[in-house]
Amino acid sequence: MYYIITGAAGFIGSNLVKALNDRGETNIIAVDNLKNADKFRNLTDCEIADYMDKEDFLVHLREGFFDGLVTAVLHEGACSDTMETDGRYMMKNNYRYSLELLDYCQEEEIPFLYASSASVYGAGPMFKEAREHESPLNVYAYSKFLFDQVVRRRWHKRTAQIAGFRYFNVYGPREQHKGRMASVAFHFFNQFRADGYVKLFEGCDGYENGGQLRDFVSVEDVARVNMHFLDHPETSGIFNLGTGRAQSFNDVAVAVINTLRAEEGKPALDLAEMHKQQLIRYIPFPDALKGKYQSYTQADMDAMREAGYDAPFLTVAEGTERYVKYMLGM
Repeated sequence: MYYIITGAAGFIGSNLVKALNDRGETNIIAVDNLKNADKFRNLTDCEIADYMDKEDFLVHLREGFFDGLVTAVLHEGACSDTMETDGRYMMKNNYRYSLELLDYCQEEEIPFLYASSASVYGAGPMFKEAREHESPLNVYAYSKFLFDQVVRRRWHKRTAQIAGFRYFNVYGPREQHKGRMASVAFHFFNQFRADGYVKLFEGCDGYENGGQLRDFVSVEDVARVNMHFLDHPETSGIFNLGTGRAQSFNDVAVAVINTLRAEEGKPALDLAEMHKQQLIRYIPFPDALKGKYQSYTQADMDAMREAGYDAPFLTVAEGTERYVKYMLGM
């Protein structure tokens, strides 16, 4: 029996492969698109049974190659570029592909865990898993939103577990291939090492410079949640996956800089002192992001907690420190 992970060479997908490996599971079919070949590095320390291109995988699925051989499908594959303007590509890649996997898993009674996104909420201000709070701002968010709507419509006749996770701002190991779409922690780390300072956006939507608030969640926690749901196939739903705490971009910058300073034997500084020493600098807010930017996100975690997941989540300071030390050791 096999676990199938789509987007397996990507950020979250590769962390799920590693999490399964840590449990002794190696019968894993890794599905991805390696047009960006550098993603292969995310799997070099992982054990898998086979790799398949995402289009070849669908062909095998349609031909019944996997019938009776699948323990669960973890569907992480998607185009996650919120600036992508090719709507036809986005809907085919994110929406239609997901529908085909959902149909198959329901026909074969296979647990289906999939990546949704907090982007479905748009500008907020309420981040709770209910239709009245959902208003996507771009076609990426719409592709995720529409799939969630299909899941809801089919809810009453499901044959196996369906669990969708609305990821908030995920950061952590194995995201180096994402370029500009990588987390702010990743960019701050590289900026500070290269230039000796980090750059944040000036204030917008009433927030002070660098004061925009996001729910930053470590990929370590994301992997733990996915493993928990694999262990509880009786639990279905669409769930926020954040920490339930909104923290500022300034908080991330301070955590990155102080971890790097500590590695050099230097004392910690507060935000004001970092700004005074120009270790943190603010740049104009981009026109291209105006009206398409979430200045505030904070996951309502009630549904996740009610579903039985009661473990604590790493704070920005805790998670960022671990991540920076990981990057220093690469």
